[in-house]
Amino acid sequence: MSKIEIAKNAFVYPMPVVVLGTVVAGRPNFMAVGWVSRVNFNPPMIAVALGKPHYTNGGIKKSGAFTVNVPGMDLLEKVDYSGLVSGRNVDKSELFTVVRGPETGAPMIEECPVCMECKLAHLVDLPTNELCIGEIVSAYAEEGCCTGGSPDIEKIKPFTLTMPDNRYWAVGAEAGKAWGAGKRLMK
Repeated sequence: MSKIEIAKNAFVYPMPVVVLGTVVAGRPNFMAVGWVSRVNFNPPMIAVALGKPHYTNGGIKKSGAFTVNVPGMDLLEKVDYSGLVSGRNVDKSELFTVVRGPETGAPMIEECPVCMECKLAHLVDLPTNELCIGEIVSAYAEEGCCTGGSPDIEKIKPFTLTMPDNRYWAVGAEAGKAWGAGKRLMK
């Protein structure tokens, strides 16, 4: 093999950056998260992996709800800050403009172009993390960030995370059509 061996604690490159919202101790709390993925089509579900010591975990367990908010590049500094400090020590409830999800009351971020409100469906206990799987019960997008009624990545301007170098990256140009780019190779 022509590859060099790297640490087995490798990551998929890149990872989307989102802001998780939930209520903890009666107030909105937000946390930057890079370990997030859609995990089921119907009902729509999304999973976020959170380190066990995080303050946010208790709020998700108690309320049974959380939000996944997709920030644009303009929010990079606030998003990073929301991951640097713990709600245990710092009140992050006024960091963003809070809008309550109509289904669960979980806090969504007005400034984020895309917001998903989730009911906790499963909590998977892992050695160092808890995997929170939520059913998406409502989803919203800024009209100006949509094309043809669907979110448009060029208008949202999301950013990604790479690890272990711990860097944020802007999303680049379209590379091809999914479920189409490889059709030429079909026999």
